[in-house]
Amino acid sequence: MQFPLRLGTRGSPLALVQAHMTADALRRAHGWGEEAIRIVPIRTSGDRIQDRALAEVGGKALWTRELDRALFEGEIDFAVHSMKDVETIRPPEIALAAMLPRADVRDRLIGVERLEDLAPGARIGTSSPRRSAQVRRRRPDCAVVLFRGNVDTRLAKLASGEAEATLLAAAGLDRLGQDGVGHAIPVETMLPAPSQGAVGIETLTVRADLRALLGAIDHRPTHRCVAAERALLAVLGGDCRSPVAALAVERGDGLWLRAEILSEDGAECVDGDAHLATDGHAGAAALARRLLDGASPELRALFAG
Repeated sequence: MQFPLRLGTRGSPLALVQAHMTADALRRAHGWGEEAIRIVPIRTSGDRIQDRALAEVGGKALWTRELDRALFEGEIDFAVHSMKDVETIRPPEIALAAMLPRADVRDRLIGVERLEDLAPGARIGTSSPRRSAQVRRRRPDCAVVLFRGNVDTRLAKLASGEAEATLLAAAGLDRLGQDGVGHAIPVETMLPAPSQGAVGIETLTVRADLRALLGAIDHRPTHRCVAAERALLAVLGGDCRSPVAALAVERGDGLWLRAEILSEDGAECVDGDAHLATDGHAGAAALARRLLDGASPELRALFAG
């Protein structure tokens, strides 16, 4: 093992916070000094392209491909990601070695306290098909406008009057020290994106030595829940255009998984839940098939499952 270990990350403020969280957790777990880990910011395509929806310019790979390249070319030893931004199917040469404890999974509404408080025809800024569909389901009279960029950029767009409200992940706001911003929406009202609030650490599959070191900070309950949510996604076959929400939580000796798929305008929503064995994959796959079976042909067409 050669030190310092190089930790690759996106360069956004939130990504850097999550990288420092990861480095600090590893230092504590192994008794390392500050010099044992060097954080290497890498600018991704998703950070560069801010004026179009992800679906138009390459999907979630915009957040990962530069970090993947850096792993393959030996520029970094491991990488940290917001798991909801990671493609469901990853290269077999890359292993998800650990996850940090999951943070608040809820969305926060900023600009008003409740969606019902918005005036008729109000604009809501988001780049998420899931949030857009959920908002349109509850407020079909409102307009959804594209908000891309990091947390500060989106808040600035709201402050400048580009929309009357926006939605952001509570986890990101909390990690940036903005825990007082916005109003948390209960998951019973707005189910979050799969993997929301989870931070994952990847390295090359062949790096068994490093995978073992990273495993020391793996939070198994988070890993199990996120794995179940991603197993559901894998069967749905959805991409960044597909409005889907899912949340798994531990219950007894297994997991409880809730999920929904929506039409883009929110007019159709098929939801369901399932109690899963601890690994959850088979039960998650069965729930995904049940959702698709209950959907109209038009809704199924948004998914490749």
